[in-house]
This record gives sequence, C-alpha cells and structure tokens, in this order.
Amino acid sequence: MSSASSSPATPPRPSGATPVLSAVPDVGSEPHSRLLLGLLLAAALLPRLLLMPFNENFYGDAVARTELAERWVRAPHVITSYGDGAYQFGPLHLYLVGLALQVVPDKALAGRLVSLLFGVLSVVPLFALTRRLFDWRAGVWASLAFSVWGMHLQMSTTAASESLSLFLMLWMFALVAKGLDENRLGPLFGAALVLNLACATRYDAWMFIPLLCVALLFWGQDRVAGLTRAMSFGLLCLPFPLLWMQGNEMAHGDPFYPIHAVDQFHAEWVKEGIARVGAWRYRLESLGFWPGVALLTLSPGVALLGMVGMWRSWRSRPDVRWLVLAAVVPTAYFTFRAAVLLDFQPLGRFTVTELALLLPFVVPGLEALRGAGARKAVAGLCSVLAVAVPVATGLYTFRADGGLRDSLRPVSPTSTNPVPLMQVARFLKDEVAPQGGAAVLDMDPNYMDLQLAFFSGLPDERLARVRWETFRKHLREARPEYLVRFDGGSLVKDPGAKLEGRTLTLDGVAYEELDGFSAPLHVYRRH
Repeated sequence: MSSASSSPATPPRPSGATPVLSAVPDVGSEPHSRLLLGLLLAAALLPRLLLMPFNENFYGDAVARTELAERWVRAPHVITSYGDGAYQFGPLHLYLVGLALQVVPDKALAGRLVSLLFGVLSVVPLFALTRRLFDWRAGVWASLAFSVWGMHLQMSTTAASESLSLFLMLWMFALVAKGLDENRLGPLFGAALVLNLACATRYDAWMFIPLLCVALLFWGQDRVAGLTRAMSFGLLCLPFPLLWMQGNEMAHGDPFYPIHAVDQFHAEWVKEGIARVGAWRYRLESLGFWPGVALLTLSPGVALLGMVGMWRSWRSRPDVRWLVLAAVVPTAYFTFRAAVLLDFQPLGRFTVTELALLLPFVVPGLEALRGAGARKAVAGLCSVLAVAVPVATGLYTFRADGGLRDSLRPVSPTSTNPVPLMQVARFLKDEVAPQGGAAVLDMDPNYMDLQLAFFSGLPDERLARVRWETFRKHLREARPEYLVRFDGGSLVKDPGAKLEGRTLTLDGVAYEELDGFSAPLHVYRRH
C-alpha cells in the first residue's frame, strides 16, 4: 500500500504538462525571478504610496485597533482572551501595530505602515501560487491586477487588519500548492503554521482549517496519502485556536466568546438593514453582494475573466479544485447566512480572501476566448477597466459625503472621514491642543466620536468622553473649555445636560455654540 512518502498519486492532468500542477505549456523563457518580483513589488507599491498622503483611518475598525495597540504598548503582555485587551479582534495585528508605534510615534501613521508593508508583500505569495498552478505569465497578470485592486488599495493604506490577513492567507495557499505539487508534507506543515497566524489575525480564517482538511483528504487518488496530509495539516492548525478558546473559556466561560460578540454586531446590523429596505430586498442584495463587490472593486473585466477561468479550471483541472473550493465555499456560507438565515451583514472586508483567489484564474479565463485577436482585444479592454474603475471610484468618494458615495466608500481606493468631522478634528488639533486645552466629546451612535478623538490630537487626560464610564471624573479634572455635540448623541439625554437654543449647560457650566461648523457636529465654548 502506498503512503504519503511514496511516488506522487495525482489527479488527471492535461497531456504534455510537465510539472504536476502546470496545465500551460512553456510559453517563453521566464525573466530572472528576482528582477520580475522586484518589478511586480514596485508596481504594487507605487499606487499605494500615491494614496498614503490622502487616505485616513476609517473603516475596518482601524482607529479602535490602533487605540488597543497603544494600550498594549503601555503594558505589554501576552493577550489571552477578548477581555485581556483584544476585544473582538485577533491579537496578532495588535502586536504588530504596537511594535510599529514604538518605532513611529505618529499613531495615525504607524498602523498604516504595517498595512502598507504586508499589502505590497502580498504580491510575492500571489505570484508564487499562480506561477505554480499555471505559469509565470499568469502570475504576472494576477499580480498586476492585484496592484490596482481598488478595495485592497484602501486596505493597504489604512490600519485595518485585512492587508496582514490576506498576506498570510496567500502565503498559506502558496505553500499548500507547493506541498501538493511536490508531494511533500514539509510545505503543508508550513502552511498550517501560517494559517495559525492568520487565525490569530481574523476569525474568518478559522473556517479554512476544516475546509482545507477535506480538500487535502480528497486531493489525488491515494486515500492513505490524502488522510496523512489532512490529519497532519489539521493537527498543526490547532495550536492558536485551542489556546485562544481556552483563554476565552477561562475568562468568559465561553470558548467562542469573541466570535459570538461579532455575531451580535451582525445581528443588530441585519435588523437595521431589514428595517431600512425590507426583508426581501435585503435577501436579494445579499445574494448579489459577493459578485457585485468583485465586479466593482476588481473591475468588471478582471472579475469576469477570473470567474470564467475558475469555472473552466474546475472542469478541466481536478488538481486545482481545492483552490476553487477555497473561494466558493466561504462565499456560499456567508451568502447563505445573509440571504437565508438573516444573521450576517455582508461587508466588503469579508470578501477579500475569496476575491483575491479570482486573480490566479484571470489568464485561464482569457484563454477561454477563441482567436488571438479576440484575446488581445479583451486583454486590452480589461487592462483599461482595471485602472479606470478604481480611479473613478476613488475620485468620486474622495472627501465627499452623502448618497451613493457613502455606500461606495468602504470599497473605494480612497478612505476619508466625513468632511464635517475632520473640520472639527482639525480645529481641536490646531487650536485647542497647542494651547493645552481640553474638550468634552459627545457619544455618537455611529461611533464617530471614536474617529474624532483619534484625529483631535488631544491626549486622554484632556478629553472627557461621554462614552467612558469615567466621564464625570475626567470632566472634573480636565475642566474642558470646549464641547462637541453630535446630532442624535447621548449627551443631551444626560440628566446633568440641558440644551436651550445655542446654549448647552452641563453640570451647571454653560457652553455657547460657535459658528463655522456643519451638522451633525456642533462645537461649543465655555461661557
């Protein structure tokens, strides 16, 4: 009986393909790998560097993650649970942002540099994965499409965790492909260790443990070898999830406490969405969400070619079906939860890994066209769209609010906070902070007070935030000269607050509203 260490037992592959996972004949001499990767890294870096001066931390809990990393820097320790400093986030990203804060004191920049680094480096595993499955030209096209991917441009220039997470996931997929291609367990062991890191970054990586175990079990015709691969990979994927579950069990009595906390957020968002558009429209929008985000952010040409290539490869390449499943199964799972169970709010950030897996299949999709002329014309059109769509989306949403712009901004290349909020933040940073002043910040139901505090330039000791349980203590100690109120905020509901026209009285201290600011924010100065 053969084993995992015996000669490869691989699925059927096209005749004439020399490597196990190569279905494309040699189409020309490959450039020097270091030079090629250097050029691809430069292509990924350039548009991200252009956006760095303009983009701001907004989506993906970038501000909350940075503030948690700041707390960790003040008291470094091994985070073991939700309540130990990570809350609903994975701890790895917080560690890295914390380390960056020790090198780059500017908290608005440090986390963004972490994302920039891993966002650009993602080209390396993407190219390696695509080159191994198809050929180096397919790897180049996938990498170039990745370089101008609008949603990833935002994610790799803000301090959210998706850039790090996608880098780890692509690295893991590249190692799995190498292990299968070379019929070796070593790369699969490496892939399992990398998946531990991805699980320590984002919870949506956890589902890939059972998914890939099943895919590895049924890859090839040798069931003993498949069982060996699946068992070895699965066991090596468990250290972080088990330790994290144990920590949350000890701290909160529930090993899945952070995941359940995230689910509660989604349940509330679903209720709000149904109240806004109705149940059936919500279901229909959820059904079309993943393909819609692909068409919008990757551009229609790249997305459609990737989908066609994925379907074509599923039919003709049994050896790459594991990667197709890695894209399709999570998409189907989240779509089912959103459209049928109504317990999940689709977010662009939850599509990142699955959309990235369309890129290796772009060239196979192009090859489905008959005739060199047709392929050349479609390739040219798709190249233009791949650049034009993110440029148009980015310009449309840049520092402009309202209507369709607010819907597109989470997946736009440009990430900017609402204009009225940044106007107040600049006032606090330029006029109040340099004078040693302090301010009261209202609690906004949409969490905009978190953004305002982050960009205000005021340290915690000079802020009295209604969101804090220690609000009254900070109010007494800081004696704020300024106050910021949000429309619909919590401050006016406080028993000690009274709003009369342009005067707001808080605990007997009167504040008069200043001119020059726009709703939903109102700025007051102590009378």
